[in-house]
Amino acid sequence: MLAVTSVLLLVVMSGRFIKYLGEAATDGLAPGLLVSVMGFRIPGFLEIILPLGFFLGILMAYGRLYLDSEMTVLSACGMSLQRLVVYTLLPASFVAVVVGYLSLDLSPWGAREAEALFAAQKKSTEFDLLTPGRFQRLGDSGQVAYAETFSDGKTLMHNVFIYQQPKGSEHLALLMAETGTQYVDENTGSHFLLLKNGTRYDGLPGDADYRVTEYELYAVRLADPEVAPLRLKSEMKPTAELLASKAPEDLAQLQWRLSLPLLVPIIVLIAVPMSRVSPRQGRYMRLVPSVILYMGYVVLLAAASRAVGDGKIPVWLGLWWVHILFLGIGLALLFDWHHKLPGYHRVFSGKR
Repeated sequence: MLAVTSVLLLVVMSGRFIKYLGEAATDGLAPGLLVSVMGFRIPGFLEIILPLGFFLGILMAYGRLYLDSEMTVLSACGMSLQRLVVYTLLPASFVAVVVGYLSLDLSPWGAREAEALFAAQKKSTEFDLLTPGRFQRLGDSGQVAYAETFSDGKTLMHNVFIYQQPKGSEHLALLMAETGTQYVDENTGSHFLLLKNGTRYDGLPGDADYRVTEYELYAVRLADPEVAPLRLKSEMKPTAELLASKAPEDLAQLQWRLSLPLLVPIIVLIAVPMSRVSPRQGRYMRLVPSVILYMGYVVLLAAASRAVGDGKIPVWLGLWWVHILFLGIGLALLFDWHHKLPGYHRVFSGKR
């Protein structure tokens, strides 16, 4: 379980990290923010991956025992499939507790912290987003800035270059300065980039008619950060707040969080009988259909959660019908009721 979970977590985190890197390149997301955001997102990944890792762990471990005929020996000594399920439910109860803690408490907390980091990022000015040794566009103002180095506290830039060209205009201005720092007007709250000891070049590209201005102090207006109120989505709200809410989307989210730990013992009823293979079939004979069955379980839960949030399914029915459906499938597999289904042996046992 731990091995499979680690691999799946690495794959999921790699995909999400690539997405955040793209946002950092296009939307000005601070690169130093990515590690913190990924750390806060890990509980949300684990609440989905951990049950799948446990499910695959059962299939692979017990499948090996069947392949080596060790389960045959255990069966001859009185070990029934139902008894094996009872033994498997012991570690499953521990996994369910961990998944419950992740889904009910840790995951929404991590989502709130990650959203708070994104909100703080949006409050940053264009000066705060500048990186030494890199040309960066300043918002939608048509300005591009470059600074060779920063001071230790990132309060002072050295060897500054700024390109300015208003939209719809062919004229441009180039500014160079020895140093630059940020200034906030106390009366208006406007942000400025103060350049010291530099030169400004104004003109039309390719035209010899241009103007050169040397200055001791020059102020470049920075766009004011957009401050929007932080609105928590349902997946970010604490579980206690969801319990007190009557909104369909909040109740759907609450049922989703409760469904994840409930999913663990039900998949045990499915995984243990599905791991039963003969040595001639091979260890992975039922791995693909088992994973398809598991994914169908999770997809149905997610679809039912969206339907409850949209008001298409009544709250009292919610996600519980999905659990009842797969509980029935697990019991059918466990007590061999499924053998009466037409075509079962042809699909799973290779018999005709």
